[in-house]
Amino acid sequence: MESIPPQVHPQQRSGAMVGLFWIGAEAVHLGMPPVAPAPGVIITPEGLRISGPEPLRWMWSDLSAVRVTEAPVRSTVTRWASRAASVVAAALNAWTPGSPTEMTVVVATRSDEIRTPAFSAASSAYTQREVDLSHALLARFVQGTSSPAVMSDWQQATQPTETLNSRQREALLNAWLSTG
Repeated sequence: MESIPPQVHPQQRSGAMVGLFWIGAEAVHLGMPPVAPAPGVIITPEGLRISGPEPLRWMWSDLSAVRVTEAPVRSTVTRWASRAASVVAAALNAWTPGSPTEMTVVVATRSDEIRTPAFSAASSAYTQREVDLSHALLARFVQGTSSPAVMSDWQQATQPTETLNSRQREALLNAWLSTG
């Protein structure tokens, strides 16, 4: 399946990136919300859905694992250096935005494994802790010990308008992991 880098539309900006998730008013995604025809991975309290040209749907109880590979991870120092270089390049009018990093979402059932692309919602990269906490939360959804409703509920209650820093994102993921 060939993936198409997404265009960022204004309505996609309404939401927040927390770990590997994009939490918007309309849906929770793994990675950034896609633009057709690119596939996307949508998480609901009932299960997981792949949208796009080859749509698929599973209940959480039908899954044995969900994980994301190739997530961009950088140390705090590298992320800050990258951001500083972007600011300098923008000031010199030499900056051009790159395409988001492509990740792979691996959906495992008892008898099959499906791989689909998803694009990173992180402007530069995630922390390793964010990726680890996101995978732990996905495992809780698959096990049925937590629900993605915690993310939708948070979005509805806070309606975030600012970009959260990595410590805030990690704290939210920890809080969601502690609710059962």
